[in-house]
Amino acid sequence: MSRSGDDRAQPADDGAGALRRIAPPARRFLARRRGVLGRLTVWSLVEAGQAFLTGYGVAHSLDRGFLAGDTREGLLWLAVALGAVLLGSPVSRGVFAQLAGLTEPLRDGLVRRAVDRSMARALDGPGGADRAAVSRLTNQVEIARDSFAGLVLTLRSFLFTAAGALLGLLSLHPALLVVILPPLLGGLALFLATLRPMAAAQRRALAADEALGDHAARSRAELRDLTACGTGPRAARRGADLVAGAAAASRVLAGWAAVRTMALGIAGHLPVLALLVSVPWLRARGVTTGALLGAFTYLVQSLLPALHTLMTALGAAGARLLVVLDRIVGPARPRVITARAGPEPARPAVTAVGAPTAGDPVRHGTGITSPAPAASRLPSPAVPDPPRPTLRSRPPTDGRPTAAVELRSVTLSYGVRARPVLDALDLCVAPGEHLAVVGPSGIGKSTLTRLIAGTLAPSSGEVRVAGREVTGRAARELSHLRTLVPQEAYVFSGTVGDNLAYLRPDAGRTDLDATVGALGLRSLVARLGGLDGSLRPDELSPGERQLLALARAHLSPAPLLLLDEATCHLDPASEARAEEALARRPGTLLVVAHRLSSAVRADRVLVLDGVEAVCGTHEEVLARSPLYRDLTGHWNGGPHRGT
Repeated sequence: MSRSGDDRAQPADDGAGALRRIAPPARRFLARRRGVLGRLTVWSLVEAGQAFLTGYGVAHSLDRGFLAGDTREGLLWLAVALGAVLLGSPVSRGVFAQLAGLTEPLRDGLVRRAVDRSMARALDGPGGADRAAVSRLTNQVEIARDSFAGLVLTLRSFLFTAAGALLGLLSLHPALLVVILPPLLGGLALFLATLRPMAAAQRRALAADEALGDHAARSRAELRDLTACGTGPRAARRGADLVAGAAAASRVLAGWAAVRTMALGIAGHLPVLALLVSVPWLRARGVTTGALLGAFTYLVQSLLPALHTLMTALGAAGARLLVVLDRIVGPARPRVITARAGPEPARPAVTAVGAPTAGDPVRHGTGITSPAPAASRLPSPAVPDPPRPTLRSRPPTDGRPTAAVELRSVTLSYGVRARPVLDALDLCVAPGEHLAVVGPSGIGKSTLTRLIAGTLAPSSGEVRVAGREVTGRAARELSHLRTLVPQEAYVFSGTVGDNLAYLRPDAGRTDLDATVGALGLRSLVARLGGLDGSLRPDELSPGERQLLALARAHLSPAPLLLLDEATCHLDPASEARAEEALARRPGTLLVVAHRLSSAVRADRVLVLDGVEAVCGTHEEVLARSPLYRDLTGHWNGGPHRGT
């Protein structure tokens, strides 16, 4: 298993770097939507006029109407103010109609970007999928969409509402601005000063959340091994550390939120208090009663609600939007792949030895020497590791064909202190050979196939397929060397022919028909409507999906096929026909066996055991491996133990 260093090894970012990274794509995004922005500006100007008329109408209803003894004019000005208030409904409708033209393209673009980045990381090399992509595609994209929508609404509303209200205050009396603007601007300045550190705190909180989610996903996937190997407490401690880190990041974020709340209090309440305290001073400078009431109307109805919404949006949505956009749109973080890093589960140690040349003497712990194709030794987990013989297959010498699979002193450990799953493993599989791998569940069979497939990097040693080292090789190159068929077969919506030819797009109709016949799929393909029939994965049984995946592997041009319990949902007859067809295919076949018949059909059998690993023909392994004899007895009639 691999571990991603994404973000956890990155230096702290105060938000300025993120803003610089986001600004160019943001400008390009907005430049392509000038029409939407223009229509949004028109509706916002109407909103500014609405804010201006509300306070202006209230002030003149008193000064020119009721206080001047003209009730009719007073009511007329109140009607103007009421009309401005009622105008808010169509204005809001027009604004929201235009807002969709910005938010939906943003969401679609972010989803495409997140998928492209995840696929690029998966194709970049071994080490597994990018688990943080799930968070980006679901939680973070929706955060960005909702935050962007809220930010556009509030920023636009504040700018145009504040412009209308300040213009109204100036028209009533300039002295009103002298009283109201200082506390308003002071609170706003304090709030803006918190944006950068709050963005950094938001970034750390998101990184902590992703790290915790990644740890939970890894622990869930390896729960069986954590329990079996006693490494649960270590994983729990790592989880507790991540929870504590996430809590600390949340506390820092909450502290900056408290400062933001204080700034909101200064900007939201001090202007009203200052206006009340300054009434005598304002009256002495000729400010009328209507102007004072109009000023209160501007504050309570327009300025303070818009400011409150702006601060809330910028302090929360703005910081989240900046951080999330940087994580999705910004440059990809480097990923370090290693089999030893991270809170990985330990497994029983295995020292498996590959295939010496025929007739090589193999020495077991009894002191008896006998010829055998391969042998291996597993240290018992209950006692200290005893000195054990090192049994290695010799690399091909001059004149011998290049091995189809070769492992040279390969060691793999899940964790720094964990005992290795594979220890100094040397394995050589000849071209065209059919090898079956058996052993108890969790012993390392799937680990072996992942190492050979190049999707898992060893802690040390070298893995070669067709003479080429697979560790660190790009996925496109690996696809030319091997095809891995896992237990959970992948079938996609499309035609039957598209599914079968997925690994060989240039396959002709004759090739597809030959594969269908070789694997006994004619009745299944006919039921699905032929090679051109539409296929829906959810309408297939697990066994039918496995048959289609095996047919796809049969057509693959890769010289090595790896079947990791890829026939577990098939009946014995279908399994036998599929394996025999794959064995007749030019190339090498390595099968993690699900039944005894799979091992019997193979040229050689590799038994992985917590005590001893043995490799040879079925008869040789049956004579030398107690575990294999035990499995054979259960396979032949006793309770099934599985592999």
